[in-house]
Amino acid sequence: MVMAKTVLITGSSAGIGYAAAELLLKEGWTVYAAARRVERMRPLEAAGARLLKLDVTDEASLRDAAAAVLAAGPLDALVNNAGYGAHGAVEDVPLAEARRQFEVNLFGLARLTQLVLPRMRGQGGGRIINISSIAGKVTMPTGGWYHASKHALEAYSDALRMETAQFGIKVVLIEPGPIRTEWDNTALVNLQKYSGAGPYGPMVKRITERFRAGYREGAPGPEAVAAVILKALEAPRPAARYAVPFKASLIILLRLLLPDRLWDWAIRKAVG
Repeated sequence: MVMAKTVLITGSSAGIGYAAAELLLKEGWTVYAAARRVERMRPLEAAGARLLKLDVTDEASLRDAAAAVLAAGPLDALVNNAGYGAHGAVEDVPLAEARRQFEVNLFGLARLTQLVLPRMRGQGGGRIINISSIAGKVTMPTGGWYHASKHALEAYSDALRMETAQFGIKVVLIEPGPIRTEWDNTALVNLQKYSGAGPYGPMVKRITERFRAGYREGAPGPEAVAAVILKALEAPRPAARYAVPFKASLIILLRLLLPDRLWDWAIRKAVG
């Protein structure tokens, strides 16, 4: 284990962010856990985390959170985990909601990164871990705006990694596949809200039935992703991206190998 270091984790009120904060606390890190739902992070506070109320779509909130962390001393790592899925057919999802999807999954992340980069440069290094998804490599129907935000995050992170390497800053993408978190519930609520009725209703019904029938049955919990985050933070030479679990790597490989027509056929078979 490395010497105690400081990390800021967004989206720490549940799922991957909560699990990562919990694990890093056990590993001796100083953890700033940030989220809108502060009350859900109280157990982390009891374990030693320092809580921050953070809305990644609000400039003042981003500035306040960054200032609070940077005023306390060095910041060794930033884990950009906050995100959600604005699911629904691309025709149905209002553009205001699509813009919010990008504000949360990309622009808020990018703004917080801008706020901490000067400190990391001044320190001579740091780690930035961006939580993407296999959705950044693989696209499914009724998730177009979510996939678009994650595809954009992949390109953003690649550029950031190459730009900041000269300053000793390492940028890593984590690409979770099927993981048991409450993320699915939010995505399915949005899916029903925007496309549960109308011309895309039958497709949405089939996709929802597949999820509820155990699409993620046997999938690991968020602790599996937290372990990879720890690996990416402490490895002397981390990889540019990590897919987790192993099934995620297979899905990404399959998409790379299959021509578009065959991939589309496979998806049509899967969702009816």
